[in-house]
Amino acid sequence: MKACSTKELGRGEMLDFDHDDKKILLANLDGKIYATDRICTHAEADLSTGILSEEGVTCPLHLSTFNLETGVPQNLPAEVPLKTYNVKIEQNEIYIEVG
Repeated sequence: MKACSTKELGRGEMLDFDHDDKKILLANLDGKIYATDRICTHAEADLSTGILSEEGVTCPLHLSTFNLETGVPQNLPAEVPLKTYNVKIEQNEIYIEVG
């Protein structure tokens, strides 16, 4: 799916998208674009309202941090990884493989 242009997602920013029944988080961490599920696997909080840092995205509710590349939680209380999605950039457009 086409998500947005690269101009719409600056360094250190996150955007949220819905595609069918999927809620997706798109994050630009130091110029690299990542896509994961947007809902925390622990308490269903929306990660797009969390904090983006070098460690990943931190849930605003119970402060579990998820690695954006692997989806693996870095600390408790979350234990289940987020689903990650492949990202492709073509002609300044960001695409997420959601299939």
